[in-house]
Amino acid sequence: MSRLTIAAGVVAVVVILLGSGVWLRRAARSRERITETSTVIAPSTTSVSSANQPPLSAAPGFLYGRVTTIDGATFEGRLRFGRDQEAFWGDYFNGRKTRNPWAAYVPAERLPKERRRAHHFLGFWFGPMQVRTAPLDRLLMARFGDIARVQASARVVQVTLKSGTVFDLPRSEASDFDDGVRVWMGTGGVVDLDSLRIRTIEFLPTASLAGAPTRLHATVRTAHGEFTGFIQWDRQECTGSDTLYTRNASGRLELPFDTVRSIARRSSGGALVTLTDGREIAVWKTQRGDGNHGVYVDDRRYGRVLVPWEAFVRLDFSPADSGPAYGDFPPGRRLAGSVTTRDGRRLAGRLVYDLDESETSETLDAPSEGVDYTIPFGLVASIVLPAGGAGADQRADVTLQSGEELHLKREGDLGARNGGMLIFAADKQHPEYVPWSDVARIELDRPPAMFPPLGDR
Repeated sequence: MSRLTIAAGVVAVVVILLGSGVWLRRAARSRERITETSTVIAPSTTSVSSANQPPLSAAPGFLYGRVTTIDGATFEGRLRFGRDQEAFWGDYFNGRKTRNPWAAYVPAERLPKERRRAHHFLGFWFGPMQVRTAPLDRLLMARFGDIARVQASARVVQVTLKSGTVFDLPRSEASDFDDGVRVWMGTGGVVDLDSLRIRTIEFLPTASLAGAPTRLHATVRTAHGEFTGFIQWDRQECTGSDTLYTRNASGRLELPFDTVRSIARRSSGGALVTLTDGREIAVWKTQRGDGNHGVYVDDRRYGRVLVPWEAFVRLDFSPADSGPAYGDFPPGRRLAGSVTTRDGRRLAGRLVYDLDESETSETLDAPSEGVDYTIPFGLVASIVLPAGGAGADQRADVTLQSGEELHLKREGDLGARNGGMLIFAADKQHPEYVPWSDVARIELDRPPAMFPPLGDR
């Protein structure tokens, strides 16, 4: 059998598998929409106002803005992206930056390299191994409270931060924008806007809202510690009116989060859900899809952590307000500080980390003890990288502006794929580039304002 015949067969199998995957995902989504056989657990007491129009309340943590469509219509009110996803200023807008302007400051021969196959097709690499420049595209992760506006054209989604920094995302890579937006207008109407209809989204301080739901706040326990703050269950559900989708021996259950007091993982599998009225329900699953994607916790010590289901032990809900307001997020400032190299040089000035992060509102992402940390750089005081590379057991010592020290694994932004550091010294015409393997220590200046607030050391 010729190589061409084998390759054709492989491609055919891949196409069939991909097609099957798409069909299965669509079928799964269709099944998720079937609710006739589901049991909905209602609250034991009603908390809904009996008046026709719920009273206005101050809930400054909810997303709020003015959406203008391509035909000039405007809709102003409370926002939720993807209809049932990001809803608060502390939530993150995600996309992918395929253009890296910082790479132009590094000679091509000094850019990070990697070994990979020569050809790429349908997600597979094949052919002889080659040494090439490592990919320098990076994810955009910006809290909605740090964003001033989002503007879309046929090919580009432009994200402008409060600081004035602008990111151009290819339309196909602006994932959160592509999910569309739901708007609760002050007149009482609700409209769902497809992303293809949206021209601009201008974020505004949240006005008084009618009928806003409660926000989920909890303490999440793991085997190595606990985290307290606002949460997104399964990386999505974040209000009391959202639904915990479960299943047990009686069938599918839908539990409004307002009825849930705690969720504990069972060693035998599944979880034990305790309701606010004291009832306990043993369930097999705790998410709307086939696997729980973990719990986001906005712990004020670190910014945000992701507790995967594998690390999750227990969650206990607690009452809270709607969270930080739009004005609580100050504009990001340029990263500044110093880099100490392994040969003892100390370079100070404006910093660009990983040929990517350049502002205090951008984040350092790395895991520890099964938990993924997303720490705004404005909270970080120093990073110390022990000699010996980013091996499986290697740790980096990350000291926060609060004085707390974390020992994070050499993965993510601390791993071997880090693009290195740019240092713009005030007395130099061009920046100095330090490859990641040559970095021994990074010290960051303390910003004058930050969210979460830095407080006193």
